[in-house]
Amino acid sequence: MPDVRLPNLIYQHRSLLLRSLEGVEGKLQRNKVVNLAIVCRSLDGVMIRPGETFSFCQLVGCPTQRRGFREGLELSFGKPRSGIGGGICQSTNLIYWLALHSELEVTERHHHTCDPFPDQGRVLPWSTGAAVFFNYRDLQLTNNSSRTYQIRIYLDETYLNCELRVDVTPPLSYHISQQQHRFLRYENDYYRANEIWQRHVDRRNGNTITNILVSKNIGRVLYEPTQEIRNSAVVISKKPV
Repeated sequence: MPDVRLPNLIYQHRSLLLRSLEGVEGKLQRNKVVNLAIVCRSLDGVMIRPGETFSFCQLVGCPTQRRGFREGLELSFGKPRSGIGGGICQSTNLIYWLALHSELEVTERHHHTCDPFPDQGRVLPWSTGAAVFFNYRDLQLTNNSSRTYQIRIYLDETYLNCELRVDVTPPLSYHISQQQHRFLRYENDYYRANEIWQRHVDRRNGNTITNILVSKNIGRVLYEPTQEIRNSAVVISKKPV
């Protein structure tokens, strides 16, 4: 745990370390927990001061066996596979989700371009994650404010926990919503689509200042769609890009 802990909590969230995923070896999930522990040692307590940019790849470095990383589950070209450092995107997913609830500017982020597994107790909207691949795809957050932010990220027996803290509470709060969520069918393939919006609210009176479209997302469904998805899917005449 860091010696310095900024006083004001902006947002916090946690995600399950081990999930039941069809076709995924339990060993890959257990290895993922080892990988996430290394990530937490690299990031827990890091400050993002005014004018600074947080870079996940710069702070965590290359995930190699020599550094203790193990083979975990990762997505490569839209397909799940095992790879050294697999599973560390669970941490970038959390950090990105927290950043969306703040004034930090997301200056680099790559979303996963597919829907790999069926929903199992999904809490966050689909496609609010952040894919990373060392020295190729990074998650970067720039602090253009006059305040200092801090990331707390740590494991307990069940969850990966993440907090975003700040020295002085900003005047606005930020709220994330999903809109236009739907499934599409093109020929024999299914796709998932949605929009993510960020609402800016004045903390003093609760008034909405603005509502901003963060991203429009679409990705191919990799699993066998349920009957409910088949029934609700909108048939389209052109393959999504």
